Amino acid sequence: MRRPHTRTTRRRVAGALTAGLLCTAGLAAPAVAAPARHPVAAPSLADGLALTPPMGFNNWNSTHCRADFNEAMVKGIADLFVDKGLKDAGYQYVNLDDCWALPDRDANGKLVPDPARFPNGIKAVADYVHAKGLKLGIYTSAGIKTCNSAGFPGALGHEYSDAQQFADWGVDYLKYDNCNNLGVDAKLRYRTMRDALRATSRPIVYSICEWGENKPWEWAGDVGHLWRTTGDISDSWGSMLSILKQNLPLAPYAGPGHWNDPDMLEVGNGGMTDTEYRSHFSLWSVMAAPLLIGTDLRTASQATFDILDNKEVIAVDQDPLGKQGTVVSSAGGRWVVAKEMKDGSRAVALFNESGTAQRIATTASAVGLPDAPAYTLRDLWQHRSYNTAGTLAATVPAHGTVLLRVSADPDWATHPPAAELGLDGSPFVETGTPAALTTDFTDLGRTPARRVSVSLTGPAGWTVRATSATTATVLTTGRSLRTGWTVNAPAGTPTGSYGLVLKASYRSPTGESVTSTLPLTATVVLPPPTGTSYLSDLPWLSATSGWGPVERDTSNGESAAGDGHPITLGGVVYAKGLGVHAESEVSFYTGKACGKVTADVGVDDEKGTKGTVAFEIWADGTKVASTGVLTNAQPAQPLTADVTGAQVVRLVVTDGGDGIDSDHADWADARLSC
Repeated sequence: MRRPHTRTTRRRVAGALTAGLLCTAGLAAPAVAAPARHPVAAPSLADGLALTPPMGFNNWNSTHCRADFNEAMVKGIADLFVDKGLKDAGYQYVNLDDCWALPDRDANGKLVPDPARFPNGIKAVADYVHAKGLKLGIYTSAGIKTCNSAGFPGALGHEYSDAQQFADWGVDYLKYDNCNNLGVDAKLRYRTMRDALRATSRPIVYSICEWGENKPWEWAGDVGHLWRTTGDISDSWGSMLSILKQNLPLAPYAGPGHWNDPDMLEVGNGGMTDTEYRSHFSLWSVMAAPLLIGTDLRTASQATFDILDNKEVIAVDQDPLGKQGTVVSSAGGRWVVAKEMKDGSRAVALFNESGTAQRIATTASAVGLPDAPAYTLRDLWQHRSYNTAGTLAATVPAHGTVLLRVSADPDWATHPPAAELGLDGSPFVETGTPAALTTDFTDLGRTPARRVSVSLTGPAGWTVRATSATTATVLTTGRSLRTGWTVNAPAGTPTGSYGLVLKASYRSPTGESVTSTLPLTATVVLPPPTGTSYLSDLPWLSATSGWGPVERDTSNGESAAGDGHPITLGGVVYAKGLGVHAESEVSFYTGKACGKVTADVGVDDEKGTKGTVAFEIWADGTKVASTGVLTNAQPAQPLTADVTGAQVVRLVVTDGGDGIDSDHADWADARLSC
């Protein structure tokens, strides 16, 4: 995958070169079918390699083929692995992606490292990396050329020679892409390189990067150590979410020495928030995915290092049992994913897909733990342990994940009781009008919480007043302290999001003092206008898109704001509307004052015959209208939703179940009646 994101034709027709998807440039794979009821994974290689998911670094997501992808960078990354503690955390592979070679082989058919990038050759780089106690990875493609538009030499027809070169250089990991493969059967292409690597007698981890096109999870267990299950990830919430949903059903096929690979990490690249990056890292770990850092560590923030270096989360990914987490429940954007651990505990991700905070709850029994009087609950981001009577619950921020490790631990009573902080009521504030909120503190533990006290604070100048009790002497299992509040923003406060903090303190029966905080978001809003308005003329609360920003009155251009085209569905051009790219969500404040949303929806004509999407309209937490899967071949579909009484209306576009490639979706002529 070696060129900038261009959503061009995925492969040429019969008799020509197969261009294929870019393995790191963001194109999504075809539909990933759910596994059979009783799937049978292919046998493993049994060579002792990749017994836990590989961890390391790959330069592609951050540098592509920039000039600074060179020997100095690679050595610098190896230095940072040691200096920043990443090596101690388990990261070991420093992997080169495309553009390391010259465009032509030498007179003997050998690969030639680019002397400008790697003046001392690949072996010198490998020696440097090995001297740090780390390992080196390299890239090529199972075709005559790699995926980069410059056309660097691929390995098709040169498998044994190239494998021996890699071994002679000291390579420890091979990523084998899927471009320009002349239509040769995938199983044959990838097995040939497997045999070539074996023939070198050097232990080399083999990463199959054919984008899930031929369901490698069904046949590649004895071919490679990991296989891509989807098309390329991009540094966006929609892309990460789409890939997550494709990879989750494949849990039965993963295990020691054979891993599902949902592509490299985007943590730190700037297209998502730190909350979203923590979700990305948490969910990849629960899925026992390879953890390959995709950001330039030379310029990474401390927040990025704090995510990548969370050893408790890494331990979930690296658990030697090798189980991939499975979905326990999923409704309304509230996901519970649980992973069985070797010590009998469960890692549990409470993941909030939606754009507003939500309560997510499950039980120890539901995630597979045996009956017990109580359990130890470890919060892997807070690094605190509690006891719980069996309920696992939290108010999870928008796009956030609470990651827990729960065990039937006989020493549960040595920990303070777990407490759940929550919010009832609207987080929306119209200036000059006090908003009423109710907060909850609930004892989830088997032991009582004593001397409970709660407080709510807002930005400077805001008025926050309690209207009921803020303290309780003692709360036993399942009992709550409910506190009413009024929140008032000063006149003239600009619209937008503002932080509130709910803080609680309490004592355990042993006298241990515990403090918990829940960051909340209050949004200052304007009442919706009376009458019928175009949604593209109204301010939105939030907007996410799989590629590029949501566009007003144009299609989605995939990159910078304003790069779209006139909205066109079935040859009809619309002057007004919203252009998005799946997965996407646009939310509007309607303040219980509106009654109807209407739009013509479909896949924009600019994508030719490509794109499959589905449209949904949500009124608060209820889906009130939807289409089936739509394609470019269909004309615009009218969609109408009754949103009476809703405070928030959300326009959602999903990927139709086959990844987000070319999913340009239009909410044409979208209107709101209030």
